Amino acid sequence: MIRPVATELLLFFAPFAIYAIYLFTMREPVLERESWPLPTLAWLTIAALVLILGSFVVLAQWGGEKPGSAYVPAHIENGKLVPGTSQ
Repeated sequence: MIRPVATELLLFFAPFAIYAIYLFTMREPVLERESWPLPTLAWLTIAALVLILGSFVVLAQWGGEKPGSAYVPAHIENGKLVPGTSQ
């Protein structure tokens, strides 16, 4: 559960980090409020949301198991836990 959440957080903060690197390379004050105007923050937020929505589409299309596969839940056989599998 941590990996998907961390991936989405990374995708969300990527545009902001790239802009911060841009400011740093242009020798602008990165932590000053004037370097982060509201229109720029709006575009960065839109870019972040597009990245997240794109990742949802990619995961929905190419993630998971094959269509029609059956899931066998975890169960106990001979006193041992057998993890769930897809068939």
